[in-house]
Amino acid sequence: MRHPHTRTTRRRLVGAVVTGLLCTGGLTVPAVAQDPVSPALADGQALTPPMGFNNWNSTNCRPEFNESMVEGIADIFVDKGLKAAGYQYVNLDDCWALPNRDADGKLVPDPVRFPHGIKAVADYVHSKGLKLGIYTSAGTKTCNSAGFPGGLGHEYSDAQQFADWGVDYLKYDNCNNQGVDARTRYTTMRDALKATGRPIVFSICEWGENKPWEWASDIGHLWRTTGDISDNWGSMLSILKQNLPLAQYAGPGHWNDPDMLEVGNGGMTDTEYRSHFSLWSIMAAPLLIGSDLRTATPATFGILGNKEVIAVDQDPLGKQGNVVTSEGGRWVVAKEMKDGSRTVALFNESGSPQRIATTAAAVGLPGARAYTLRDLWQHRSYNTAGTISATVPAHGTVLVRVSADRHALTNPPAVELGLSDAPLVQAATPAPLTTTVTDLGRTTAGHVSTGLTGPAGWKIRALSPTTASAVRTGRTLRTKWTLTAPAGTPTGSYDLTLRASYRSPSGARVTGTLPFTATVVVAPPAGTSYLGDLPWLSAANGYGPVERNTSNGESAAGDGHPITLGGVVYPKGLGVHAESEVRYYTGKACEKVTADVGVDDEKGAGGTVAFEIWADGTKVASTGVLTNAMPAQPVTADVTGAQVVRLVVTDGGDGIDSDHADWADARLTC
Repeated sequence: MRHPHTRTTRRRLVGAVVTGLLCTGGLTVPAVAQDPVSPALADGQALTPPMGFNNWNSTNCRPEFNESMVEGIADIFVDKGLKAAGYQYVNLDDCWALPNRDADGKLVPDPVRFPHGIKAVADYVHSKGLKLGIYTSAGTKTCNSAGFPGGLGHEYSDAQQFADWGVDYLKYDNCNNQGVDARTRYTTMRDALKATGRPIVFSICEWGENKPWEWASDIGHLWRTTGDISDNWGSMLSILKQNLPLAQYAGPGHWNDPDMLEVGNGGMTDTEYRSHFSLWSIMAAPLLIGSDLRTATPATFGILGNKEVIAVDQDPLGKQGNVVTSEGGRWVVAKEMKDGSRTVALFNESGSPQRIATTAAAVGLPGARAYTLRDLWQHRSYNTAGTISATVPAHGTVLVRVSADRHALTNPPAVELGLSDAPLVQAATPAPLTTTVTDLGRTTAGHVSTGLTGPAGWKIRALSPTTASAVRTGRTLRTKWTLTAPAGTPTGSYDLTLRASYRSPSGARVTGTLPFTATVVVAPPAGTSYLGDLPWLSAANGYGPVERNTSNGESAAGDGHPITLGGVVYPKGLGVHAESEVRYYTGKACEKVTADVGVDDEKGAGGTVAFEIWADGTKVASTGVLTNAMPAQPVTADVTGAQVVRLVVTDGGDGIDSDHADWADARLTC
């Protein structure tokens, strides 16, 4: 569980040295999937990605990780329908053992945490029809600073203990490995597990440092492709981008593992968690719940228990989804399914709604008069003439399963609801908005009507028709509106909903909604202002919050330090952490952004980032990749005529480890 920051509860130690993270760079992804690597283990295990629970993301090494919690999770799996949905493994992570082996060199369960021992816990979990997993490291000690015993040099003894206890799954970490070759260490444990005669799924957790996807298909059933995930948008996004290009290496019995799920831990919105779950499923990733299900909300159970999405992950063909397009943060990822259909994720990386579109042909489906399109979050089926598109909310994902189907026309036509743009509203001033209702189906949408609702006190006025007797294939009902927020409305985001209803040819009434936000803004001040002192439209950050006039610091708000680049201290600026995006309303009234940029000195030698400035949809300045060894780089961007300016920091293509980045002395001239 290596963490990309200085102050952590757990660090990955290799010998006595903290290593850097070696990750895949960029996203040069073939449009057509290569043939998958054949599994050499071929032992009949993990033919679909493992599903279950691991305690680490929610408890770390805190006292609540104990026998009672683990058995309680098993109960919840049964009671809440998660077992029925496919979740099998209840896995223990670090801190289950005492720091020292016994006189015979055996591992000793912590008697406070596990007073009845691991076998008793395994027996309880098995009594529920579930399986138990356990953890150790391919080193002299595990990753926790307390120094629990690792498996290096004890592989056969430890494996036999695990088998005798009834363990079904082993997560084998990478800390304190004394520099021993990774392939050798993991092969030894594979052989030790095999020698027990007990089927045990083998999870290789060496963080992608030695590219295990290239060599581990005959050693483990799954292998981590990245460093540890954190419960925030930037971390999830960075890991997604590292794992997506590795589709060719995944298949039955050998899976890419982009780390456990964070769904329900509180650091992301439900929209972001649905994206997380959708994208892990289309990548055929292991689905290991990382939140404490004893306190989970109904929304969390709704995401984790979505059987239609789980079926995508568990499809027996075992293909990982491939990237079709990703331009402008508009991602289309398509996964071939065993029944010939394709699951398609329309994923919006950006901070505002975007239309994302592809076609049945582009995702690999044969030509057909019509296709059935099944929305896996709405649980509704439609017909489409071949277009697959949606206006996707910020950080959202629309997940659909599409098939050439001679019965497709028995479904109502797919209708896409759209916006001209996410509206920016100045209080007491009418703001324009255009909405669209477009028939994507082969059949006609009849008796179409649309409506728009917003916060109490807002005036919403339609300037053109809101109804149509029919909208045929490819045609659009376009409605112009004005929105007026009351005088004195505070700046910020406000929820609105576009609704549409129509009749299918069979007479069935169909309704659809598109939730979105309008942002109340104020005109930027004239003259030159420090961006650290101005309100922003939105701010997304890879770790912790964006900080005003200090460095990023760590996870808590306000824990930054003076912004320092190459020994130079700056009193003003923004402290961020890749992946990061800060958006400012400039209202077509500003001309220039300037800053000195680089990796903050607080990370020592760590950090690799790149800075970009965008004026609406155009990149107007970029630095290329910068490291901590480089001095501050001056950046100037012409933003004349832009409605919105975005300050973007990417991870330099190597993951977000230590990527503390500064927009030092950042100024806006209007």
